[in-house]
Amino acid sequence: MARRRAPLLHLPQVRLLPRRPLELYLSVERNNKQTCVKLFAELSNSAKNTAPAPIASFVTKLLISFPPNQKIIEHPGILDKHLKHEGFVWTIDSSFTGRFVIEIEFLDLKVADSSGGEPASIWASHQIKQSSDNTALSSLARMLQEGILCDITINADDGSIRAHRAILAARSPVFRSMFSHDLREKELSTVDISDMSLDACRGFLNYIYGDLHSEEFLAHRLALLGAADKYDIADLKEACLESLLEDIDARNVIERLQTGHLYRLQRLKDSCIRFLVDFRKVYEMQEEFSAFLQTADRDLVAEVFQGVLAAWSGR
Repeated sequence: MARRRAPLLHLPQVRLLPRRPLELYLSVERNNKQTCVKLFAELSNSAKNTAPAPIASFVTKLLISFPPNQKIIEHPGILDKHLKHEGFVWTIDSSFTGRFVIEIEFLDLKVADSSGGEPASIWASHQIKQSSDNTALSSLARMLQEGILCDITINADDGSIRAHRAILAARSPVFRSMFSHDLREKELSTVDISDMSLDACRGFLNYIYGDLHSEEFLAHRLALLGAADKYDIADLKEACLESLLEDIDARNVIERLQTGHLYRLQRLKDSCIRFLVDFRKVYEMQEEFSAFLQTADRDLVAEVFQGVLAAWSGR
């Protein structure tokens, strides 16, 4: 596996903190199947046990080739990531060839004194922007909750919610297309989302307006995944994927496997197959697994068998 590691030299703000013995490193490892990008912090020996981890918000892109045929792969924005220990890891399919560039845009970098206290941004302007963003999101959430100046009705399976065209269009290219052409939704000022319950639809809108709480997200994440896929909201789809990867167990592994297949989430499918093999759940879930084999998509069944056989042959 080819590996490259280098310090990020273009962080002048970090060098303005001489009392914080901190360096950020970017590591790239690549083989025939995948490219692994890692961003992590290293502290001096004297500070390893006492200095708090830096907390970063950033956007990462992989640029393949150069214009006019350039291809860009972008990771959803990372918010308040602790970079100590394992740091940030991004695994990418290595089906591309040729030269590539890793581009990292830092939106914020927070550090704290070793004596404790809340981490503070090293960019004073970011604190002002963050306060402004929080106020704006709070105002948007209030407009949704109180129905202020709404101009579109969302019809869910068991009820309806009033919302705002401009906000929906800003967050979803599908909504933007709906409201920009002479479609039924434009004429009637309604959008039908009959495959979502009212509560799930409200959670979907709360996410769009920046006001979705964790309990609401966990309660409706499968429905939110479907909506994110349908309305092309990549950051919500990624958030749902990461959440579904965290708690795979015997009760939900078959459902998660089919969900991964339905929404083309290879990481979710791979994790479910590994769970079935590594924990020998294929033997313990004979009834559920038999029903899956009889009813599931043939391509998915074949993929599961290939994964099981590959795991067994490697032992």
